[in-house]
Amino acid sequence: MGSQAGAWEPAALESAADRIYTSRMPSSLSPARDADDPATEPSTALPPANPSDQRAASRNFLMLALYQIVMRTGWIFKTESIIMPAVVDTISGAGWIRGCLPLLNRFGHSVPPVLLARQVKLQPRKKWMVFGTTALMSALFLLLTWLFFMGFAERKAAWLPLAFLIIYAAFFVCIGINQLAFTTLQGKLVEANRRGRLLLVANTVGAVCAVLCAFVLLSQWLRDDGARFDLIFGFSGVLFGASALTMLLLVEPKDSFQQAAAANPMHYFADAYRVLVNDRNFRLLTLVAALFGVSFMLFPHYQSLGLRTMHLPTRSLMWWVIIQNIGTGLVSIPTGWIADRYGNRLVLLLSLLGIASAPALAIGLLHSGSLGVRLYGSVFVLVGMTPVVLRTLQNYTLEVCEAEDHAVYLSTLSLCMAGPMFLSPLAGYFIDRLGFEAVFLTIAGLIMASWLLTFRLQEPRRG
Repeated sequence: MGSQAGAWEPAALESAADRIYTSRMPSSLSPARDADDPATEPSTALPPANPSDQRAASRNFLMLALYQIVMRTGWIFKTESIIMPAVVDTISGAGWIRGCLPLLNRFGHSVPPVLLARQVKLQPRKKWMVFGTTALMSALFLLLTWLFFMGFAERKAAWLPLAFLIIYAAFFVCIGINQLAFTTLQGKLVEANRRGRLLLVANTVGAVCAVLCAFVLLSQWLRDDGARFDLIFGFSGVLFGASALTMLLLVEPKDSFQQAAAANPMHYFADAYRVLVNDRNFRLLTLVAALFGVSFMLFPHYQSLGLRTMHLPTRSLMWWVIIQNIGTGLVSIPTGWIADRYGNRLVLLLSLLGIASAPALAIGLLHSGSLGVRLYGSVFVLVGMTPVVLRTLQNYTLEVCEAEDHAVYLSTLSLCMAGPMFLSPLAGYFIDRLGFEAVFLTIAGLIMASWLLTFRLQEPRRG
């Protein structure tokens, strides 16, 4: 009993994690790998060397899954394609303001990670950066809770749309850094052939928890006589804070990477440019990601099409949120298994078809009369595949570069994916001018181009 208890002491757990990281993880993920040494070629995942190693690895897997499950449950109450656009329509119904949401979203996901990729790489333990950014996300949502609790939305305060957009932008700056740090941490602690399993567990269990909470709570907070956005934001803020606490239980070995500081911040964009120039396959992947990224332009407008054009009740928001998360959970079950067994490229081929079908299906249902009204929620099953594609793109990236390059590759991927978002306000403007059909079908065509390019990607597990 004494030896087993000692394995859970912090020092012993840190030592166990160091052994897993340096000895048992695939060499493509090891910071000590010599690229010119044939003895360090990637090997298949080996079992932990002893029970304490196994307990540490299992604990890390559990904590990383729990972090995503709690985060996902909080996220359902601020779904980007449903809840947040409805908030903007409440405080300001202009299409171009609604179109700013994807722009701010993707800017936060792209530019700050590029500027801070070096800091993420040099952080000895990435879990502290994940903890800090998640805690800030919680604080920002609690600030939104206060603004709506004070009744500024009901009084139509002229400054509220601007304040909301500023808080929204700050939140996604935190998210961008958070996702870079978390994915780098995942690449450090989880073997390549177990990341699909982590995706499956986190998305499936997370979807079940999120759907149950949404069904119980959103049914009370989303009503035609007025939505309680203060309670919605408050619940998200509390869960974001709870997810941050899971990072304190991770067992993470220290990194000792080195990289000189840049005299000019533009140097970090130059690093991204060099990655694109020198790695043809990754360059193709970023093009796939950029064309896939145009799908985010439509996120604020799916709910507007349903509520404003098809005249569906406000309570539909709850069902769409639930349907979207069920879709994510159901898709994660086969895709996680496929990713581990056959690779992430095949998952991209399958899931991008669903993403491309979503806008086309929405337009088809718009012109289907009463049948379209009854079935409009099915659009959000396809939209729910978006997190799966995002995580798959990141997992593919982790497999095609060395551990010390994870941060710069992931930040470059996010930057390229965000490029189309700078046109997002124009999408809202053209929807107001030309209607939903022209914009939705054009974007569906661009996503199909992304799917076609996926056939040219290499499968890294086949060399």
